[in-house]
Amino acid sequence: MYQRIQQYAIVLMTLGAISYNSNALGADDLAAAKAMAVNHCGSCHTFGKGEPPGQGPNLFGIIGRKAGTAVAFNYSERFKKAMEGQTWDEKLLDRWLTDTQVVAPGSGMVYSQDDASKRKKLIRFLSSLQ
Repeated sequence: MYQRIQQYAIVLMTLGAISYNSNALGADDLAAAKAMAVNHCGSCHTFGKGEPPGQGPNLFGIIGRKAGTAVAFNYSERFKKAMEGQTWDEKLLDRWLTDTQVVAPGSGMVYSQDDASKRKKLIRFLSSLQ
Protein backbone atom coordinates (compact mmCIF):
# COMPACT_ATOMS: atom_id res chain seq x y z
CA MET A 1 0.00 0.00 0.00
CA TYR A 2 2.76 2.42 0.97
CA GLN A 3 4.55 1.69 -2.31
CA ARG A 4 1.39 2.49 -4.33
CA ILE A 5 0.94 5.80 -2.46
CA GLN A 6 4.56 6.60 -3.17
CA GLN A 7 4.02 5.86 -6.88
CA TYR A 8 0.95 8.12 -6.99
CA ALA A 9 2.89 10.86 -5.24
CA ILE A 10 5.68 10.62 -7.81
CA VAL A 11 3.17 10.74 -10.67
CA LEU A 12 1.42 13.78 -9.16
CA MET A 13 4.70 15.60 -8.54
CA THR A 14 5.79 14.86 -12.12
CA LEU A 15 2.50 16.11 -13.54
CA GLY A 16 2.76 19.22 -11.39
CA ALA A 17 6.27 19.88 -12.65
CA ILE A 18 5.18 19.36 -16.25
CA SER A 19 2.23 21.70 -15.77
CA TYR A 20 4.39 24.32 -14.08
CA ASN A 21 7.08 24.13 -16.77
CA SER A 22 4.50 24.29 -19.57
CA ASN A 23 3.06 27.47 -18.10
CA ALA A 24 6.48 28.96 -17.51
CA LEU A 25 7.72 28.15 -21.00
CA GLY A 26 4.59 28.41 -23.13
CA ALA A 27 2.37 31.10 -21.66
CA ASP A 28 3.65 34.45 -22.86
CA ASP A 29 2.47 37.32 -20.77
CA LEU A 30 -0.03 39.20 -22.95
CA ALA A 31 0.96 42.55 -21.44
CA ALA A 32 4.60 41.92 -22.35
CA ALA A 33 3.54 40.80 -25.83
CA LYS A 34 1.54 44.02 -26.25
CA ALA A 35 4.51 46.13 -25.10
CA MET A 36 6.72 44.34 -27.63
CA ALA A 37 4.18 44.90 -30.42
CA VAL A 38 3.87 48.58 -29.59
CA ASN A 39 7.67 48.86 -29.48
CA HIS A 40 8.30 46.95 -32.72
CA CYS A 41 5.21 47.91 -34.74
CA GLY A 42 3.58 50.93 -33.10
CA SER A 43 5.51 53.59 -34.96
CA CYS A 44 3.73 52.57 -38.18
CA HIS A 45 0.63 50.59 -37.13
CA THR A 46 -2.39 51.15 -34.92
CA PHE A 47 -4.05 48.36 -32.94
CA GLY A 48 -7.42 49.61 -31.70
CA LYS A 49 -10.77 48.82 -33.29
CA GLY A 50 -11.74 51.66 -35.62
CA GLU A 51 -8.46 53.55 -35.27
CA PRO A 52 -7.17 55.13 -38.46
CA PRO A 53 -4.13 53.55 -40.08
CA GLY A 54 -0.69 54.98 -39.63
CA GLN A 55 2.10 54.58 -42.13
CA GLY A 56 0.92 50.95 -42.17
CA PRO A 57 -2.60 49.50 -41.81
CA ASN A 58 -4.46 49.10 -38.54
CA LEU A 59 -3.75 45.60 -37.22
CA PHE A 60 -6.97 45.12 -35.26
CA GLY A 61 -8.67 41.95 -36.50
CA ILE A 62 -5.77 40.95 -38.73
CA ILE A 63 -6.26 37.21 -38.08
CA GLY A 64 -8.77 35.95 -40.64
CA ARG A 65 -8.61 39.10 -42.76
CA LYS A 66 -7.68 38.87 -46.42
CA ALA A 67 -4.28 40.44 -46.96
CA GLY A 68 -4.46 43.92 -48.42
CA THR A 69 -8.01 44.72 -47.29
CA ALA A 70 -7.65 46.82 -44.13
CA VAL A 71 -10.07 49.74 -44.17
CA ALA A 72 -8.71 53.15 -45.21
CA PHE A 73 -5.23 51.95 -46.11
CA ASN A 74 -3.72 52.28 -49.57
CA TYR A 75 -1.56 49.20 -50.19
CA SER A 76 1.27 49.24 -52.71
CA GLU A 77 0.75 47.37 -55.97
CA ARG A 78 3.69 45.11 -55.14
CA PHE A 79 2.11 44.13 -51.82
CA LYS A 80 -1.28 43.50 -53.39
CA LYS A 81 0.25 41.37 -56.14
CA ALA A 82 2.44 39.32 -53.76
CA MET A 83 -0.35 38.77 -51.22
CA GLU A 84 -3.26 38.24 -53.61
CA GLY A 85 -5.66 35.60 -52.35
CA GLN A 86 -3.92 35.13 -48.99
CA THR A 87 -5.60 35.42 -45.61
CA TRP A 88 -3.72 36.35 -42.47
CA ASP A 89 -3.32 33.48 -40.03
CA GLU A 90 -0.61 32.64 -37.50
CA LYS A 91 1.45 30.71 -40.05
CA LEU A 92 1.43 33.56 -42.59
CA LEU A 93 2.17 36.11 -39.86
CA ASP A 94 5.14 34.03 -38.75
CA ARG A 95 6.52 33.98 -42.30
CA TRP A 96 5.79 37.70 -42.66
CA LEU A 97 7.51 38.67 -39.42
CA THR A 98 10.50 36.47 -40.23
CA ASP A 99 11.20 38.60 -43.31
CA THR A 100 8.58 40.75 -44.99
CA GLN A 101 10.63 41.10 -48.14
CA VAL A 102 10.76 37.33 -48.70
CA VAL A 103 6.96 37.15 -48.51
CA ALA A 104 6.23 40.32 -50.49
CA PRO A 105 9.38 41.50 -52.30
CA GLY A 106 9.48 45.21 -52.96
CA SER A 107 6.59 46.04 -50.65
CA GLY A 108 6.87 49.11 -48.46
CA MET A 109 7.29 47.22 -45.19
CA VAL A 110 10.78 46.15 -44.29
CA TYR A 111 10.96 44.07 -41.10
CA SER A 112 12.68 40.87 -40.07
CA GLN A 113 12.69 39.08 -36.74
CA ASP A 114 15.01 36.08 -36.43
CA ASP A 115 13.94 35.26 -32.86
CA ALA A 116 11.05 32.78 -33.04
CA SER A 117 10.02 33.48 -29.43
CA LYS A 118 9.65 37.19 -30.21
CA ARG A 119 7.60 36.40 -33.33
CA LYS A 120 5.42 34.13 -31.21
CA LYS A 121 4.79 36.96 -28.72
CA LEU A 122 3.94 39.40 -31.50
CA ILE A 123 1.57 36.88 -33.09
CA ARG A 124 -0.03 36.13 -29.74
CA PHE A 125 -0.81 39.81 -29.22
CA LEU A 126 -2.06 40.30 -32.78
CA SER A 127 -4.26 37.21 -32.41
CA SER A 128 -5.86 38.76 -29.34
CA LEU A 129 -7.07 41.77 -31.35
CA GLN A 130 -10.53 40.49 -32.31
